[in-house]
Amino acid sequence: MSSEPRRALVASPTQAARAAEERLRAAYDFVPVEQADMIIALGGDGFMLQTLHSMLEARRIVPIFGMNLGTVGFLMNEWRLERLDQRLEKAKSFKVNPLRMTVDTVDGERFSIPAINEVSLLRETRQTAKLEVQVNGRTVLPELVCDGVLVATPAGSTAYNLSAHGPILPLGSALVALTPISPFRPRRWRGAILPENTVIRFIVLDPVKRPVSAVADQREVRDIAQVEIGIDRATPLTLLFDPEHTLDDRIAAEQFIA
Repeated sequence: MSSEPRRALVASPTQAARAAEERLRAAYDFVPVEQADMIIALGGDGFMLQTLHSMLEARRIVPIFGMNLGTVGFLMNEWRLERLDQRLEKAKSFKVNPLRMTVDTVDGERFSIPAINEVSLLRETRQTAKLEVQVNGRTVLPELVCDGVLVATPAGSTAYNLSAHGPILPLGSALVALTPISPFRPRRWRGAILPENTVIRFIVLDPVKRPVSAVADQREVRDIAQVEIGIDRATPLTLLFDPEHTLDDRIAAEQFIA
């Protein structure tokens, strides 16, 4: 019996990814996802997040090695057909703990959804959102008036969080970023950096007049009453990277990009 890990191959529906998938299948052996010990993903960051969420939903977590055939490809390695076996043998692994948001809607529904990058609260209309912010059960901001607010992991700190002028968090820092989006009041509040074991709760003030949605990476729940966010340590994810192009190096390098 072979000791080689059983690999599955998944690709985004773009023309470039499908063409690369065809070339890889002609050169290497792959098994169905449900039989795999590891997954090769072809696409961009959005497809990587989609693949990670699919594993979380299936409750079957295996390491994943992405190759970039999208745009930014921050979570991906360089696309190359050659020497895949050697690359996988030398790949450096990174554990990523996702966030878990528990949402209660105005209508009384409850949802529990994971997020690898961030959880965002966003106003749904022209009216600004008004939110009470609690940290570990203590109210730290009785009223935050803003377009929205987000909680980001280190892996997601260079995505929407950075665009909203949030801090870049080193991988393995055991921190999360709490970042407002276009804050109006308090005027000078620019966010916070918190330990990853913090539980953050947002309560929507006047949710009928000022409706707010909650978005976990790519999944949205509208008309929320409150949302609680914390790190989910029960389902750590493993990303694989070429040693010369690892995720922690990329996150660190983002601090020096003008």
